[in-house]
Amino acid sequence: MNPRAESLLWTQLLGLAVLPLEALLILMTLAGSDPGPAPLVEEVLCWSLGALAPALLLWRVPADVWSLLLVRIPSRGRGDGRLRMSQLQDTLALKVCGPALGAIALLPLLIQLDRHAAIAAPLWHPGHLPRLVALLLAALPLSLMLWQWQQALQALWLLSRSESVVRSTPPLSLDELEGGRLSLGLPLLLPAPLSFAGPAPRPAPTPAPANRAPREQTPPSEREASAISGLAPPVEPEQATADEQGDQLDEPIG
Repeated sequence: MNPRAESLLWTQLLGLAVLPLEALLILMTLAGSDPGPAPLVEEVLCWSLGALAPALLLWRVPADVWSLLLVRIPSRGRGDGRLRMSQLQDTLALKVCGPALGAIALLPLLIQLDRHAAIAAPLWHPGHLPRLVALLLAALPLSLMLWQWQQALQALWLLSRSESVVRSTPPLSLDELEGGRLSLGLPLLLPAPLSFAGPAPRPAPTPAPANRAPREQTPPSEREASAISGLAPPVEPEQATADEQGDQLDEPIG
């Protein structure tokens, strides 16, 4: 139940890196048309279709954090931990900072992009676009930017939750998931949880061999005697030397 082990939450953060490219796409789209007599009204109309209406929808039905807009994790294939994290999405802070704040920030961004669209007019090659068509095309990237903004905020919120908070949260039922979450995309995504490898275990020390039975120690006096006997040749026992004329001397003198 560790939120930081969910690879899809880290993938949702990549949407923040795509926001400048989508803003550039809106600039190129508006550069293909000439502004009308009431540019501010046209910009508010484009903002209402591309940001305000999706924000009201996401306020009522939050975006499913396990959805990537084109593919998503199937509802039946989510484990207990993912259902508990889905329950954590129902917070007022996420609704205020997500769709509400995102929609408010997109209005001045759209106005500034429309004011500077003439800079990109020389780069526009397909030809002139009617103003209404350009506004409708610009509304699509606005909706995508709002979706990615909310998904990134929800991912950051869940990544900051601890395992104890997730464990203490009741899981979201499948009926509440299907009716209370805007889950878009094909149910084809089945990411495996990330595994954070710890330090490599040290090899176990090799046990020392069992000590052999100690040899019988010889007293130092015996060791010295054996050393001397090993250096000097053995001495034969003394034998009584018989005198060659000893037998004759013992005879009586006549």
